[in-house]
Amino acid sequence: MIHTAVVVLALGLVWIPAAEAAMVGQITHLSGTLSAKRADGTSKLLAVKSDVAEGDTLSTEAETYARLKFVDGGEVVLRPGTQLKIENYAYNAAKPETDNIVMSMFKGGLRAVTGLIGKRSREKVKFATETATIGIRGTHFGALLCQNDCGGVPTTGGTPPPNGLHVDVTNGAITLSNPAGTVQINAGQFGFVPNPNTPPTIVPPQQGIQVTMPSSIAQNKGSGKGIGKGGTEECKM
Repeated sequence: MIHTAVVVLALGLVWIPAAEAAMVGQITHLSGTLSAKRADGTSKLLAVKSDVAEGDTLSTEAETYARLKFVDGGEVVLRPGTQLKIENYAYNAAKPETDNIVMSMFKGGLRAVTGLIGKRSREKVKFATETATIGIRGTHFGALLCQNDCGGVPTTGGTPPPNGLHVDVTNGAITLSNPAGTVQINAGQFGFVPNPNTPPTIVPPQQGIQVTMPSSIAQNKGSGKGIGKGGTEECKM
């Protein structure tokens, strides 16, 4: 929404209020501390039912899980120690040609289920990280970016996951792309890319990292559907 009021100041200067950032979603589940740094540089703590706007950088503290539902029906669940910026978000139900979603994950991990934009304009949805960009194909997927901070994530070998971007796909498919190459990861598969100069690869299930969430955050009450439902093998950071 853009305010059109003009204020005339004492010195004869004219100030026109800036356009407010568009609201793109709302926090639906939260356990812990979640903050948002706005596009104008201000910061605030968020709660359940807090609005999230284009340009926000969301940050979860230790032991914090947060779930965000977007206006097109898509959802993202953030793990502890995650920073996610909503770079661009354009959605008009009547104008699919304007669809555009770009998010940057600077650290941490998430699970995402794409909404209407991901179904009708899948080529216009991107999740960027420092090692590779995730493109979607009508998808439910998980992503974990390890930067010497995944010591608490269990693996079959008992050692921390290697640094880089780990992904798993529950439904649909994703692509992993960087300057070195592109690979498609289908439902039931796992992918990994260590750095921007190494091609992304599909990895065997025993080497894959699946991002799961506690049931209190993953589960939609009454719907029977969830995002990355947790269980006895939840991996928590």
